[in-house]
Amino acid sequence: MNLSALQPLLQAVRNARVVCVGDMMVDRYVYGEVARVSPEAPIPVLLKGSEQTMLGGVGNVARNVAGLGGRAALVGVIGDDPGASEVLALVGADPGLESNLVVAKNRPTTVKTRFVAGGQQLLRLDSEDSRPIRREVEAGVIRAIEHAAEDAGAILLSDYAKGAVTPAVVEACLRAARDTGAVLIVDAKAHSLVKYGEADLIKPNALELSVLTRLPTETDEEVEAALAAVLDSCTAKAILVTRGSKGMSVAQRGQPVRHIRGVPRRVFDVSGAGDTGLAALGLALAAKSELYEAAAFAVLASGVAVTKVGTAVVTPAELIDAELAAHLGSAEAKIVTLEQARAESERWRAQGLKIGFTNGCFDILHRGHVAYLTQARAWCDRLVVGLNSDSSVKALKGEGRPVNDLESRALVLAGLSHVDLVTPFSEATPIELIKAVRPDVLIKGADYTLDTVVGADVVASYGGQVRLADIVDGYSTTAAIARMTELKRSAEAS
Repeated sequence: MNLSALQPLLQAVRNARVVCVGDMMVDRYVYGEVARVSPEAPIPVLLKGSEQTMLGGVGNVARNVAGLGGRAALVGVIGDDPGASEVLALVGADPGLESNLVVAKNRPTTVKTRFVAGGQQLLRLDSEDSRPIRREVEAGVIRAIEHAAEDAGAILLSDYAKGAVTPAVVEACLRAARDTGAVLIVDAKAHSLVKYGEADLIKPNALELSVLTRLPTETDEEVEAALAAVLDSCTAKAILVTRGSKGMSVAQRGQPVRHIRGVPRRVFDVSGAGDTGLAALGLALAAKSELYEAAAFAVLASGVAVTKVGTAVVTPAELIDAELAAHLGSAEAKIVTLEQARAESERWRAQGLKIGFTNGCFDILHRGHVAYLTQARAWCDRLVVGLNSDSSVKALKGEGRPVNDLESRALVLAGLSHVDLVTPFSEATPIELIKAVRPDVLIKGADYTLDTVVGADVVASYGGQVRLADIVDGYSTTAAIARMTELKRSAEAS
């Protein structure tokens, strides 16, 4: 998907109303560090650092709808327990969500707790009751669907096989779609698609498609054969299969299969990426997009989701940034704004990575700079460099500086393998940038002292370090300019 198509689509989906029906969950992430093995058993000991709780299951679909600018009517089942209180608090805190949740007494709210260290999940603990919901609860869900669907453009049915999506609930969704003209999209974990009747679209992943058809789904040709087989086995109008890094493939009755590719991305966590894709797909179809355009939108959104940790929400700004980055060189993609640096730092921190920060003018990059940045990167996992703007370099260094403009300096810096992000700033000091990035290690040259480093007090306040890197004698921008001036004078004199 290119920007000329993406930007109008993002505008079209704003305030589109989507009903999200299905299994409601809480996703809890417990982050920490593992430094030893338990003396009681051969298992790692997790020293707890932080904890994050968010909506999962159909709740994650709904919050992604809201995150992309739409309005989500959330229909699901919760218990009468602390997990339900967490769900209600999270829903109430998001202005893009409308609650149509039904309480089932004596039934626990589904909670998935993941324990994470160094960006890797160590264990997942599930608390749930996956038996079908009782008749009176089912009746409440059906009433909620009928009410919520009145002015919706799409109905998204997330069936995680946790008991909320009964045959009667499926029939209520089909009936509501027929009565209102909404598009019904099903994301199913079922071993048969027959129960979903004439849904407009069913969205399995490649593994689920393979299980459904007992056919391989690795190559395009294998996927095409499996899609043909699954269409023969059910009455759905179309099937869309998600294929991870290979994108998505769509089969509509009477039409050839089409394959939609994505841009390869660094995958940190696939949790919830399918929910993000479903939300984007539903919003685009609710806004009357053509199916293949909607699929391309979903590929882009889910591609951004996998670069985050946990069941994450994707925003329109992130989609635009991702599409821009796909057409930039690797160096250009490292040059970001303060807000982008803040967001990227938060993602790195959630992965357990140590973040370093340094700053400077870096006017004429020389051996001393390279040695300095190499040492700085050795003290952290990711290095952010604050780069003085042209006006601030002039204020610091005087007339005739900088020699190279901001764009040139940023591109050269970003081209170094030891630099992970470059963020320009125009202020007299980088203090606002330091506050945004919240580095674990703040780095300056050994010509400073610890008490004269800007931001040292901020970093120390949350337990960070300040380190002074060695300076290579005989190398500086001022000295380089002086040598060039002398050479020019000698040439003119001769």
